[in-house]
Amino acid sequence: MSALLDRAAETAAVEGVLTAVRDGLSGVLVLRGEAGTGKTALLDWAAGRAGDVRVARVAGVQAEMGLGFAGLHQLLLPFLGGLGELPPPQRQALGSAFGLIDGPPPDRFLVGLAALTLLTDAAAPRPVLCLVDDAQWLDQVSVEVLGFIARRLYADRVGILFTIREGDGQAAALAGLPELVLGGLPEEVAGQLLAVSAAAPVDGRVSAQIVSGVAGNPLALVEAAAELTAAELSGAVPLGWPLRFAGQLEELYLARIRALPADTQLMVLVAAADPSGDPVLVTRAAGQLGIDAEAGEAPGTSRLVSWQPRVRFRHPLIRSAAYYAALPGTRRRAHAALAAVTDPGADPDRRAWHQAEAAAGPDEQAAAELERTASRAQARGGLAAAAAFLERAATLTPGPAQRAARALAAAQASLQAGAFAKARDLLAAAEAGPLDDFQHALTDLVRAQLAYVTSRGGEAPPLLLKAAKQLEPIDPGLARETYLDALSAGMLAGRLAGPGSSILEIARAAATAPPPPRAPRAPDLLLDGLVTQYNDGYAASVPTLRQALAAFGDGMSAAEELHWLWLAGLVGVARVWDYEHWDVLSARHVQLARETGALSELPLALTSRAYALLFAGELTSAASLIDEMRAVKEATGSGLAPYGALGLAALRGDEAEALAVIDATMEDATRRGEGAGITFVEWAKAALNNGLGRYQEAAAAAQRACSYDDDFGSLLWPTVELIEAAARTGMTETAASALHQLEEMTSASGTDWGLGIQARSRALLSEDEAAERLYGEAIGRLGRTRLRVDLARAHLLYGEWLRRERRRADAREQLRTAHDMLDAMGVAAFAERARRELQASGARSQRRGPGAREVLTPQEAQIARMVAAHLTNREIAARLFISASTVEYHLRKIFRKLGVTSRTQLTRSLHQQEEMTAWPD
Repeated sequence: MSALLDRAAETAAVEGVLTAVRDGLSGVLVLRGEAGTGKTALLDWAAGRAGDVRVARVAGVQAEMGLGFAGLHQLLLPFLGGLGELPPPQRQALGSAFGLIDGPPPDRFLVGLAALTLLTDAAAPRPVLCLVDDAQWLDQVSVEVLGFIARRLYADRVGILFTIREGDGQAAALAGLPELVLGGLPEEVAGQLLAVSAAAPVDGRVSAQIVSGVAGNPLALVEAAAELTAAELSGAVPLGWPLRFAGQLEELYLARIRALPADTQLMVLVAAADPSGDPVLVTRAAGQLGIDAEAGEAPGTSRLVSWQPRVRFRHPLIRSAAYYAALPGTRRRAHAALAAVTDPGADPDRRAWHQAEAAAGPDEQAAAELERTASRAQARGGLAAAAAFLERAATLTPGPAQRAARALAAAQASLQAGAFAKARDLLAAAEAGPLDDFQHALTDLVRAQLAYVTSRGGEAPPLLLKAAKQLEPIDPGLARETYLDALSAGMLAGRLAGPGSSILEIARAAATAPPPPRAPRAPDLLLDGLVTQYNDGYAASVPTLRQALAAFGDGMSAAEELHWLWLAGLVGVARVWDYEHWDVLSARHVQLARETGALSELPLALTSRAYALLFAGELTSAASLIDEMRAVKEATGSGLAPYGALGLAALRGDEAEALAVIDATMEDATRRGEGAGITFVEWAKAALNNGLGRYQEAAAAAQRACSYDDDFGSLLWPTVELIEAAARTGMTETAASALHQLEEMTSASGTDWGLGIQARSRALLSEDEAAERLYGEAIGRLGRTRLRVDLARAHLLYGEWLRRERRRADAREQLRTAHDMLDAMGVAAFAERARRELQASGARSQRRGPGAREVLTPQEAQIARMVAAHLTNREIAARLFISASTVEYHLRKIFRKLGVTSRTQLTRSLHQQEEMTAWPD
């Protein structure tokens, strides 16, 4: 406890965490400081104060940094009895990560959600305090998951205290959490600590010299007091060593280790090389080196390490000094002894790592074991660990060809783990060795994928084309998939594509793709249909694209479906005008991403589904998905621009909100090289301004959107807005040209949606009976679809035309229908436009009063919407990456604010405020 002198502020902060968990909330604190400043002592103090709180503890060990999920597994061991109670996807993810359940590699963010649920469930009967010491030495994925959990605790009765070395970057995942920096003690307090720690009186000048020499470091003061003689402390003998020591504790510990007998030094080294802390294992490994267990009892050893009940070094620096001070050959002997006594069945990964560390040079057997270990790590979702194992395997591989192959595999694993700089370095290492044609193609493919994930435009499309061309004679199936990837990348890059990367150039190159090696599946048909559209025209492509949509999912794995579902949905909406397939595919995308725990894919799936709901007029349901998408992006760090929020804001018509999202999306899309995002932004501006009745601004935005039509394959949403805005501003030629472009696609599509939009758009440029007939056709066709926003706008345009024709009674009927539909859906700007037209026709209408959006906080509103969608607290928690207890906490506040007492009443209240109209007959 002496190290806690003058730590009142620090102990108060730790006590605050304990108070929070006892009060039903949560608390997180990162204790940062140099070695010896008392961080571990604060954890010990917290454990001593937590009598009524369940404590779990883990300490990072440098030797274990490469073992994925090792730290998390150790921390959660006391709670794994609750694994069976987790929702199935979470149970599968966590069990797979820990090697308890066979299954596909889990998404690390789903592992984080599962760990959060496990901890918060365990805290329901009794609060939980997690103590994480030396977080900088935990394996990377464990630190990421623990940081993920720490950011999502709220009303959960869980506290987490981290300690981390000052200046260490391994725990960057903890950045932004509440933090307290521990420094050296003030001079007076430091002198007191030195005095109480010394075995003899300390002269004042000697004390000042020591305190200054170690910068007030508490542990250094305690160790110096124990090291110095009474004569040195009194000043009778000149003080030399502490000044040379200068606070470098490792030097002191190294001196103590070197003072031990040779066999004891070797036994301490074995203990330092073994992260398990198993005294039996250390003793058996020492026996392999001819060392008797009694060597561990030599005088002075207890100042460094204790052997029971677990092997524990008095300070992490002692372990570091014992390990790194040994000669390389001696370290290899220690690892070889540990490998010999480690059970290959129970702990194959540590055994393989010890074998690798025991290798004096190239060693194919050790490299092969590491490769197998990497496969196991990959199967558990430990991609960073797999990459580390494969990189080490490559360095141990004697043959240059096999070494290059393993470096390439390590590059692929690093790419999947998000370690992009490391992936580039490993690609360079792979290219230094001999590669066969397939490996050359894979190298280009990995480089293209790196370019795609780091910058959507620019390099990715030509690199993908290069890889596809190389793969043609080797693997036709993979070549076709790579061509389809190149098309996807080119469509997304759009107007920001680099030279040779336009979608038309990619489509021409992809026309040379080999035929499918088997019966065509949906991805093959997508490739053929898109290539046909760009090279031979839209009408020629429709049959193949329809066939692709109908076949989607047949004979495809879940991973293949997830990879292509966004593109299939895009084809449904932007190529074929087929809402039914878009609806089914977007729902499948979300379902599959959730079921498989593919959280990195979920933002894209939610965006696609949100747009399908927006066009159906289900803005409340779309808003729930957009809320969920924000939570996923925050949790996973997804770089997807806020396209869902963009569409919602444009249709809602709240100008201030919409402009903020428009600016954010434009900046994000431009930065990421997503030219298609710029088209989305300009479409949103056009739709917003058409709703507000600002047709000049709408026409300008739509024209900018339509100025480049090669991104999402002539995505015609902006064209529809342009026709309406241009017709309203007398830009007849512009409107007619846009209508001609629209008709080329909608006529070939043959769907009620496409033909209904065509009729509505043609009516804007028609007169008299022709216009009336076309408005009637538009309403009839769109009325047979779920496209309620487009239908309501058809009623609005028809009503506006009727009013200009002075048929006020007929106009009021259409305008009231439009207003009621748009108002109920929350399409506020268009609803206001209809209300103004109604007033001009002599009718009365009312604006809606404030609803739940104005009363609740954003998080409360999204929870309320999910309750209204009949989701349980556990389901809501999973979608928002919070705990079920936090959902319940917010729900109690929602009940109070809305004056309801049950979920049923809440649902009824929301439905009354945002009543949805029935589908028109």
